[in-house]
Amino acid sequence: MAGKRDYYEVLGVPRTSDEKEIKRAYRKLARKYHPDVNPGDKDAERKFKEIGEAYDILSDPKKRGMYDQFGHAAFDQTQSAGFRPGEQSTGSRPGAGGGFRYEYGQGGGGRSTGFRPEDFGRFSQGGAGGFEDIFSGLFGGRSKGFGPSGPMKGEDTSTTMEVDFEDALFGTTAQLNLRREAPCASCGGTGTQPGTQPKTCPDCGGTGQTRAGRGMFNINRTCQRCGGSGKVKDSCRTCGGSGYVFKTENLTVKIPPGVDNGSKVRLPGMGGPGANGGPPGDLYIITKIRRHPYFERRGDDLYSEIPITFSEAALGAKVDVPTKDGIVAMTIPTGTQSGQEFRLRGKGAPHLGGNGSGDHYVRVKVTVPSSLSEHAKSALRDFTSAAPQNPRSGIGFSGFRRGRGAA
Repeated sequence: MAGKRDYYEVLGVPRTSDEKEIKRAYRKLARKYHPDVNPGDKDAERKFKEIGEAYDILSDPKKRGMYDQFGHAAFDQTQSAGFRPGEQSTGSRPGAGGGFRYEYGQGGGGRSTGFRPEDFGRFSQGGAGGFEDIFSGLFGGRSKGFGPSGPMKGEDTSTTMEVDFEDALFGTTAQLNLRREAPCASCGGTGTQPGTQPKTCPDCGGTGQTRAGRGMFNINRTCQRCGGSGKVKDSCRTCGGSGYVFKTENLTVKIPPGVDNGSKVRLPGMGGPGANGGPPGDLYIITKIRRHPYFERRGDDLYSEIPITFSEAALGAKVDVPTKDGIVAMTIPTGTQSGQEFRLRGKGAPHLGGNGSGDHYVRVKVTVPSSLSEHAKSALRDFTSAAPQNPRSGIGFSGFRRGRGAA
């Protein structure tokens, strides 16, 4: 349709946005340009209608798919209040008009080639993607049954917190500086200027619904002026009628033992604000664990490496090994090979929210001295003579045969 902006541009989101990103962008813009927040502002009213139309299309997977394929041409006929049975699209791209044309047949019968007139009923019944869904949870919108929507819980939110490796193992208490939406103290979250009372909406007469179109194509839609509540109000001067203000809080967060990368710590009631007197959502702290120079973590198991001498590997020994619980003595059996792993049961990370812990795997690395005294060299020669060994005797490969297969 000529003159219409791209719906993704209207909401300020990329075409790859998911449903949550589109909804979040719409909610932000709807609050900014709502008529109650901008009384008498025709430009804000126009933008409010424009973002409502964009959200109506992009929030519905089927309509979004049609829009992505055909653009505004997909809805040239179906969204026009002047559309009459028997009219056909004449200005759309090849293939687009035929996909959404409806021809009214003889005797009241119809033939649909894509978009069906009964689909309009889905909008008037409050179907998915209609304006009834758009305003639920925003400005006291209507539910699918056209009754006033009840209290709705606010959206859950999340933030990331970096945690030291040791604190992730044993738990800690951390401070979080959080900026979030909270109910306006001046109006108590109602959005109405104190001392005033809501009035009947002049656009819908208090029904919360308006009608568009003509004849059999009349469409019930949530009133855009009152958001479906049937009431208009004098907006609170503190919050602009939204009922919410941003506030910064310092929160004390208890990090339980055993958290790992991606673990979620729930803070009840610290998420987005509720609607129509509903409770706020929850805040989820997503942990990101800082790396440790000695330990490596895989699930609830810990891994580390310890160097041992040639004589300790050959003769066996007890060596001190650092663990999360301190130094423990680990037995090195006679004939231990470099790279061999040993398990220390229960010395790993604690199970998050449960009893017990993972294990600690210690890999040994046999070290070779870089310099030897003459006495040490003589002793090693004596050892070689006393215990002759060829560790390469089992290697059967002796090289490739050159010229194999040559003509």
